[in-house]
Amino acid sequence: MKTLLRNMTTRIMQALAERALLRHKPFIIGVTGSVGKTTTKDAIAHVLGRHTSVRKSEKSFNSEIGLPLAILGLPNAWSSPLGWTKNIIAGLRIAYFSNEFPDVLVLEIGADKPGDIGRAMEWIHPLIGVLTRLPDRPVHVENFATPELVRVEKAKLISALPDSGIFIANADDERVMKLAEDAHMKVISYGFGPGATVRGGKPKIELDGSNHPVGMSMNVTYDNAETQVVVSGVLGEHILGSALAAIAVGIARGIDFIAAAKDMEGWVTAPGRMRIIEGRGGAVIIDDSYNASPVAMHAALDTLRSLPGKQHIAVLGDMLELGKYSDEEHREVGAYAASFVTALVVVGKRARLIAESAIKAGLPADRVRIFTNSVEAGEALSREIGEGDVLLVKGSQGSGENMIRMERATKQMMAHIEDAKYLLVRQELAWEKQYK
Repeated sequence: MKTLLRNMTTRIMQALAERALLRHKPFIIGVTGSVGKTTTKDAIAHVLGRHTSVRKSEKSFNSEIGLPLAILGLPNAWSSPLGWTKNIIAGLRIAYFSNEFPDVLVLEIGADKPGDIGRAMEWIHPLIGVLTRLPDRPVHVENFATPELVRVEKAKLISALPDSGIFIANADDERVMKLAEDAHMKVISYGFGPGATVRGGKPKIELDGSNHPVGMSMNVTYDNAETQVVVSGVLGEHILGSALAAIAVGIARGIDFIAAAKDMEGWVTAPGRMRIIEGRGGAVIIDDSYNASPVAMHAALDTLRSLPGKQHIAVLGDMLELGKYSDEEHREVGAYAASFVTALVVVGKRARLIAESAIKAGLPADRVRIFTNSVEAGEALSREIGEGDVLLVKGSQGSGENMIRMERATKQMMAHIEDAKYLLVRQELAWEKQYK
């Protein structure tokens, strides 16, 4: 019965969203890829929002029900019948009566299973498509026969663009650029390599007087012009890659390059995406607890490795939805972490392989700890960390017996735990009720 009601609600919300698109005719920008969709979508909305009215997918609304909610600007009602009734009434008003609607929609479009993007493209018609990365082992691969089929599904966003559309392509990803070579529309590429249309220079970590990281900067070039971009409160070259994508979209929409780059000032990633958080005793926490995939895990570890600090501590949870590649990918993360971390803390059944691999690779066993619960891991570390320690916290979300939720570890280690509701992901009451 619940499944039937959920399916009916999804169909109603999609029909209302379709009607709203036909009536209001917004300019649609679609963002997909296996890494960095949400951060890139947020950066694009930040830049464009300085010049026009923009609505973006909230959080990671990219599913069959998430896309209609994003288009209509409505919240997730979770399991509340009253909440969904209110959403349907509000959707009717937006679709048929209201004259208020944003000029631009920036939509994150995901693919949890075969056909997801293809079905979305039947009723969502983007004019700009952004493809972030297509890694060897994408997340959600367990729902596809092969990794290649995940990449094929993601590419459907680009093939759905009209000839007059614009493909914003990650120049640092060979698979994305192969699609760009065969594209039937205009291509603007972004990245750190010499071939990128919008090219970032080597990122620099910005430090305060206590030698704590406070953000990043980079020089950016486009069409013989150069300027600097500064991003505060976050770390990671891959985060700056999202900023480059946003600047490229700004250019595609007719915004001056220098203006688009300056528009990045004040942008901060959503909670759980490489956010810098003050830890107990003067420690620095890099909170990347929203989710985890192999390529994102390695990128986050690269960032940890690049930071100054007395101790480099990796606090890592399970990576989910990797299917038959799960064991291999967890072991690779462990071997890499062992090459530089001072200590390793893991949470979850699969993450035990990270620990075992790290020890095998030479990290002393007394520098490795295994927990089944992220709260317990955070509590243990909160009594030990201090000035000069830098910690990375990352893992998949999970649910039920697979629940990881590494933001709960971060919460225990924060210097100001009262700020958790503003700084951490999944702090809403609905999450706390669902995953006690």
